[in-house]
Amino acid sequence: MPKKLLLLPPLSASSAFRAPRARPAARPAMNAARTGYRVFSANSTAACTELAKRITERLGAELGKSVVYQETNGETRVEIKESVRGQDIFIIQTIPRDVNTAVMELLIMAYALKTACARNIIGVIPYFPYSKQSKMRKRGSIVCKLLASMLAKAGLTHIITMDLHQKEIQGFFSFPVDNLRASPFLLQYIQEEIPNYRNAVIVAKSPDAAKRAQSYAERLRLGLAVIHGEAQCTELDMDDGRHSPPMVKNATVHPGLELPLMMAKEKPPITVVGDVGGRIAIIVDDIIDDVESFVAAAEILKERGAYKIYVMATHGILSAEAPRLIEESTIDEVVVTNTVPHEVQKLQCPKIKTVDISLILSEAIRRIHNGESMAYLFRNITVDD
Repeated sequence: MPKKLLLLPPLSASSAFRAPRARPAARPAMNAARTGYRVFSANSTAACTELAKRITERLGAELGKSVVYQETNGETRVEIKESVRGQDIFIIQTIPRDVNTAVMELLIMAYALKTACARNIIGVIPYFPYSKQSKMRKRGSIVCKLLASMLAKAGLTHIITMDLHQKEIQGFFSFPVDNLRASPFLLQYIQEEIPNYRNAVIVAKSPDAAKRAQSYAERLRLGLAVIHGEAQCTELDMDDGRHSPPMVKNATVHPGLELPLMMAKEKPPITVVGDVGGRIAIIVDDIIDDVESFVAAAEILKERGAYKIYVMATHGILSAEAPRLIEESTIDEVVVTNTVPHEVQKLQCPKIKTVDISLILSEAIRRIHNGESMAYLFRNITVDD
């Protein structure tokens, strides 16, 4: 029998073949792509705003819109005037004379940005405050460790600083710390601005600063001199322990417990190890605050035959009567960076010169935001700088 053909009913319009619809692209996970960044100034002083503007100009960015001010009752108020959700935020904060107000400005701004859902909050603090209080003395406290914990609690996730007073301070933080160096800028100043610098000798005003001075001397291929013996006590004289009062004869002592008595320290006469006669003396240090020790060192060097004396330091705090003492001393020039505002001091003492370090800060910001290595900023830089 012939096979019958099975005829199918015609397709209706609703059942006709339709091309598959293009599926909408999947939404990227939140913060999967690298977001933008903003730079804010956490200080209402002109010096901090100036440094922040220098940094943003080098980055080709605009300074973030915010208001930082002190109310009539002395409280600090911070207002963020734009959205920062999902962005990397960099807070520029210099430390003026009113240290505690600057710390509160930084803490409050960081907390405000954290509340506004910023992606990362990076503090750019060229001079880290309370860095001299990083060791136990007598029955005091390690205030620098306390400040590190406060910054983490406020919302900071990273810090960029420069020439910490003690390198070990980095261990106080629970987040990354990039401790940049100002030595390349100061070395460049020596080479370009000090006439006949080849006839100079690098000087450490105390044995504690010898490593830094040695690093400078090796870079510049210059001689090294160290001043040994000081009239006043240094920080390291009180570093370890609480300095309990000595035992008196009538004190109650456990039977059989006789500890050996420690001999009291006596400073030797001030001597200069190294030849500075007929040379330019360049004293290097990380901080110049109370200048009495620098002035005393300059007088000793002048007596030993140095005909010109420079002081190079990263942080020019220059407290109290420092400008007047420098102006009246045998120091020819004091060179510091703009990590700390010192415009008023410069007006009082023309010997104070400033080196701009905004270049390295802006490059550090760019590299951190782009996830690039920071190794280039530390090339040819030793730990002793």
